Amino acid sequence: MDAPDSPGSHGPPGSSSSPDTDGMLAEQLLRLTRRLHRIQTRQLEPIDITPAQFRLLRTVASYDAAPRMADLARRLDVVPRAVTTLVDALEASGRVRRAADPDSRRVVRVEITDEGRATLRSLRSARRAAAEEILAPLTTDQREVLGGLLSALVDGMPERRC
Repeated sequence: MDAPDSPGSHGPPGSSSSPDTDGMLAEQLLRLTRRLHRIQTRQLEPIDITPAQFRLLRTVASYDAAPRMADLARRLDVVPRAVTTLVDALEASGRVRRAADPDSRRVVRVEITDEGRATLRSLRSARRAAAEEILAPLTTDQREVLGGLLSALVDGMPERRC
């Protein structure tokens, strides 16, 4: 077995993979991500919303009270200007509205509208259809294994510090 710092050691203790295998896995993950993005974009098109707008709308809906723009930027790990652009588009379509903060005139909060809630219901169906399309070649057992592997990758990721 390779020593922890030896060139042939990649990944957690007890694992053995080569740079070729790691490179191939990385490429496959990138290809899968691109394919998933294309399928999701196609599913979202009839609803007239982008994946980024969908993500923001989902995030706004996840709060108990209307979040501040700064809260959304932090949660989405984007610059505040990106949130402003997304909120502008969602507000123009009637899916969210800006609201003044009762405690501070300088703070803007974002509220989801009834139209936004209806859009989320449609989007959840589109997302399920995209997942079904991507996962169609897998058996139930394979899907469970994949879920466990993806959880291990996601849960094992260090937190980003900005």
